[in-house]
Amino acid sequence: MTPEAQTEAKSERLLNLLIMLLVQRHLVPKARIRAILYPDHSDDAFERKFDRDKEELRSLGVPIEVGAIDALFDDEPGYRVRRDQFALPEIDLDPEEAAVVGLAAKVWDHARFATAASDAVRKLTAAGVDVDTSRLDIVQPRLRADEPSFEVFLEAVRDRVPVRFDYARAGAAPQTRHLQPWGVTRYAGRWYVVGQDTDRSAERVFRLSRVRGRAHTDGDPGSYDVPPGTDLREVARRLAPAPSHERSVLLVRQGAGHTLRRDAVDLEVGVTGPDGRDDWDRLVLTRGTVGLADEVLGHGPAAFVEEPATLREAVVTRLRALPDPVGDLP
Repeated sequence: MTPEAQTEAKSERLLNLLIMLLVQRHLVPKARIRAILYPDHSDDAFERKFDRDKEELRSLGVPIEVGAIDALFDDEPGYRVRRDQFALPEIDLDPEEAAVVGLAAKVWDHARFATAASDAVRKLTAAGVDVDTSRLDIVQPRLRADEPSFEVFLEAVRDRVPVRFDYARAGAAPQTRHLQPWGVTRYAGRWYVVGQDTDRSAERVFRLSRVRGRAHTDGDPGSYDVPPGTDLREVARRLAPAPSHERSVLLVRQGAGHTLRRDAVDLEVGVTGPDGRDDWDRLVLTRGTVGLADEVLGHGPAAFVEEPATLREAVVTRLRALPDPVGDLP
């Protein structure tokens, strides 16, 4: 099995275990966990892998509770994750902090999690487990990244594993590159990986949309360190091509759209919005429009595009493609 396949199998197994322990209202017998999630393992192999998986989940902050299934006998341990202990406490954020969290949250609207979660629920249901899917809301991430190799780089950053990939600059044939990735960051509406190019012995940034085919890990975990004090966005701003700028005009409801307001070069307060109310502000932005549709959509009905027409059409097209149409779009 390739390193990528091993990583994927491990991620799926951990996710299956988390979901199984989270959706149960009572302690799950150890024997049942083995029968459903580790059916092909010997006794020793199951004990070793189950212990490692539990510790890995705990290291990620998952509070796994252990207890006796029968109060009269303590030889049958059971496990579960209590929702009240796993959920975050109430958090009070000011508008700017909330805007930053909202922007970060858009990153985890990722297809692999949705697929893995639905696969896990299907397997557990087929095995006779009563799955309360409403309990999965607290573990649903929201990261959106369409580049096929996004996840490979993200996991390589986490594990400090070098990556090999084919990369094509504009108008040039693809070349194989070798990178020790320090991090993945978004700049000017595009995703970049930042790291040490071992072929050139220098720091470099690579735009993920220009990676051809699938990237592959190419080394051992923990085989390098990220230079202390590395600022990914600063490196991206310094090394990535300067973004082109275009004038955009947005209507944003008062009290909302703080990340959009931060980039505004002109502001008109108290204008009439698409709903006929005068509690909107008109913002003028002069920046690249790549990724701007995602930002506007992230603010839901509190943001509206007036111009350019191409940006407005991109937002409308995305809204109409939603599974549950959003009424009549203006």
